[in-house]
Formats: sequence, structure tokens, C-alpha cells
Amino acid sequence: MKIYTKTGDAGTTALFGGARVPKHHIRIESYGTLDELNSTLGLLRSGGIPTDLDGFLMGLQQDLFVLGSHLAAEPGKVHGYLPELEAGAVERIEQAIDSMEAGLPPLKNFILPGGHALAAQAHICRCICRRAERLVCHLAEQETIPPEIVRYLNRLSDYFFVLARTLNLRMGIADVEWIPR
Repeated sequence: MKIYTKTGDAGTTALFGGARVPKHHIRIESYGTLDELNSTLGLLRSGGIPTDLDGFLMGLQQDLFVLGSHLAAEPGKVHGYLPELEAGAVERIEQAIDSMEAGLPPLKNFILPGGHALAAQAHICRCICRRAERLVCHLAEQETIPPEIVRYLNRLSDYFFVLARTLNLRMGIADVEWIPR
């Protein structure tokens, strides 16, 4: 099987279900941004992430594929072959956030993204996640999407923020607070 199909040469792409939409459609932007987040998360994982965090991050990558498959599906059609997000996925993210936050000093100010390279990469994941959330919310104003997608992305961006702080702490690098001039 060849990787190229040439079916998108006219600027359209197919959704699961067969409908064709422009490649710039908000639905395509939404799941494309999830793909970008997943790729960036893969880059973060490849950089020497502590092993006790890596398994959870791999699970997040699996979840992002599930969410993307639902966004790539033609709205209004029954898609029984699509994988479902595991029950309690958002709650698992919340538990991971709570667990990491328990070991962090309390925040008194905003922090600047950066520190250790892994923490900086986690901040990039956070930003891409927020963009994906904005796009999905825009899409949800126009079409029906599973509501757990927005909830998941909202919590996931919080996770990446706390992960960045945790990585800096573990690497012995202090978060840099933003102090307005």
C-alpha cells in the first residue's frame, strides 16, 4: 500500500464516513492540532523523561489518538468502530496533577516557561494543548462533538503546566517567576 493517495491534491480530505471537506476546515485544524500535540509529546518522551512519568505520558498519547479519531469522523454518522476514551480518563489526569502538586512549592506568581529542556518542552505541549482546546471549542459551536474532548483537553493543559514545574524541581532548576517591571 502506498502512503500517498493523491485524493487530497485538490485541497480536500476525507473524514471517517466518506465526506470530503477542505483541508482548512476547523475539524481538520482541530484533529491536526491534536496530532501536533501528540508529536510534541513524543518529542518530550524521547528526551529522557523520568521512567515513573513516561508510562503515563504514553497513555496520554494513546488518548490523543482516540480523541483525534472522533474529531476525524463525519458528524451525524454512527461510528461503532471508533475507540472510546477510557472511563475515568479525566479523573486520572486530575489524580496525576494532584500527586505532582503535592511535592511542589506553592505558586505566588506566574512563572516563565523554561528551565530544564524537558520542562520547556512540557510548556510547549501545554501551549499546543490550549490551541487544540480553542479550536475544538470553535468546532463545537458549529458541529456536535463529544463533550468529553473539551473537558479532557482543558485538564490536560493543566497537567502539562504541573509536569513542567515537576520536571524543573526534579532537575534542580527553580521556576522563574514573572515579576512585572
